[in-house]
Amino acid sequence: MSNQVISTSLFSDDDIYLFKAGKHQRAYRHFGAHLMVHENTAGCYFAVYAPSANRVEVIGNFNGWNGENFSLNVRWDSSGIWEGFIPQVCAGDIYKYKIFNNEAGEVLEKADPYARQAEHPPKTASIVSAESNYRWEDNDWMKERAKHNSIEAPLSVYEVHLASWKRKENGDVLGYRELAEELVPYVKKAGFTHVEFMPIMEYPYEPSWGYQITGYFAASSRFGNPEDLKYLVDAFHQEGIGVILDWVPSHFPADAHGLGNFDGTCVYEHPDDRKGYHPDWKSLIFNYGRPEVKSFLISNAIFWLDQFHIDALRVDAVASMLYLDYSREDGQWEPNEFGGNENLEAIAFIKEFNEAVYGSFPDVQTIAEESTSFSKVSFPTFDGGLGFGLKWMMGWMNDGLEYFKRDPIYRSHHHNEITFSLAYAFTEHFMLPLSHDEVVYGKKSLLEKMPGDSWQQFANLRLLFSWMYLHPGAKLIFMGGEFGQREEWKFAESLSWHELESKAHGGIFNTISQLNGIYRSEKSLHKDNYNYQSFRWIEHNDHHNSVLSFIRKSGDEELVCVLNLTPKPIESYLIGVPAKGNYQVVFNSDDGANWGSDFPIKKTGKTSKTASHGFDQSLELSLAPLAALVYKLTK
Repeated sequence: MSNQVISTSLFSDDDIYLFKAGKHQRAYRHFGAHLMVHENTAGCYFAVYAPSANRVEVIGNFNGWNGENFSLNVRWDSSGIWEGFIPQVCAGDIYKYKIFNNEAGEVLEKADPYARQAEHPPKTASIVSAESNYRWEDNDWMKERAKHNSIEAPLSVYEVHLASWKRKENGDVLGYRELAEELVPYVKKAGFTHVEFMPIMEYPYEPSWGYQITGYFAASSRFGNPEDLKYLVDAFHQEGIGVILDWVPSHFPADAHGLGNFDGTCVYEHPDDRKGYHPDWKSLIFNYGRPEVKSFLISNAIFWLDQFHIDALRVDAVASMLYLDYSREDGQWEPNEFGGNENLEAIAFIKEFNEAVYGSFPDVQTIAEESTSFSKVSFPTFDGGLGFGLKWMMGWMNDGLEYFKRDPIYRSHHHNEITFSLAYAFTEHFMLPLSHDEVVYGKKSLLEKMPGDSWQQFANLRLLFSWMYLHPGAKLIFMGGEFGQREEWKFAESLSWHELESKAHGGIFNTISQLNGIYRSEKSLHKDNYNYQSFRWIEHNDHHNSVLSFIRKSGDEELVCVLNLTPKPIESYLIGVPAKGNYQVVFNSDDGANWGSDFPIKKTGKTSKTASHGFDQSLELSLAPLAALVYKLTK
């Protein structure tokens, strides 16, 4: 039987040029499996990049996994692209590419790098995906999302690992559509503005939590098909909630069916292990200097924004991309051409990625998980920056958790830990993260990190969250933290939902709901979040009492915030305030509804002419134990 593959192409000369130049931003329109009708015959067009292959066959359930007569045609233009049309292949058919490399003497069976569906792990084949006929109902959100995603808007993120947020009684995970019924109303009730999914691109290994991806364009089949994921995103948007995806361009696993050694050579990974192998994660690192790899990665980022209406991409492990010596000893890395440790090719890629995203989708955000002092991470590229919209503030997280872990009796000796973040809070557009990384691998849950008896633990956690929401910057809380789960996160189990029935854990949820409410309603807490004029200390050096007092400001609106960081209530505490008049409590973390002590504070107060803290007038307050108070001037 002769070859069953019919010669045709979805590539124009311009497409080839852009792909080879690393400038193609929508390569997914051409690569992969595309159902079509060719010369009145229904079937599927396949295209794959395998520049060192001598032969590429398509094998699948439609040919008994025998590709002898199903060889793709290599393009005449030396682009390394193999393509062709196979009649009668249908949606739902499963397939791989059988790649022959005569020089290396290898025959490889690979999943499609651009496949939009994949088999449920541990199976590894790609699936021919049906053409999408999904009808979006989020027009109102899409028209207004520039306002919702702006850095002048409140950005409060609920980080979710879909496989362990909630499970069925038999232990099965909830599907995308089931999550739409349960997760969406829960996030809305808690008051978060956005939800962030830990990676939902197809991954083979459950303990990787999704961070070892083999199918970059495929929504994980664990939870349903691509249309089901669109339904979930749509459901969030219809409730006014944005959706953020974790995106992992930093590394990928070496699984036999994946991107590694794709055609018998290093197509996607850097060929030098000093740049192409990650010692921490035992995974491969993309070759950021190869144009075709840049086209693949940037097209992947655009794909999720374009096809799934995603509102932001949180980019994982940016620090590992920026530095040649990241997690490497002397002799395990080679300096760049200028003698430095910066990975110049990765830096150039990151800038191109951000320019591509914001160029096509100016109403979205990119967020860097970046833990070093690399400068201008969240500055535009034209100003010498990397081009991200936001950067995780790891220093705030580390210092804050270290402080809150301490017995309050010792906190006066470590006051600088809680105040230091304000020394650099406006050097970047920061997001304050209390993420999954802080509640796993024996680190304990947020609640269990807190010192003292049970009541003090809950009070401390309410206080930590209050500090987060009153501090400048966007917010991120990992699931379970919002109700103070006592056990640390377990990726293969559901959250401890029964705890939410108790008054103590319900009080944490109520606190989060209240904080999200004032964060959204009070411009002082979000509109000028990244401007140093939005924050002013009243007193940052009262280490004797372990009390912080400060002002949050936007235009002529101001809030006065006071945190008592010990279990000792304080009567007649005097603070200076900028404007005379009557002040009223708008938030009290010690409220009885939050399982607080309901200590009798002054819910309203009138300024006196006593000068204090550089102001002409002052307020005399009573401070509840381990509590945050927020006052607002009333007319």
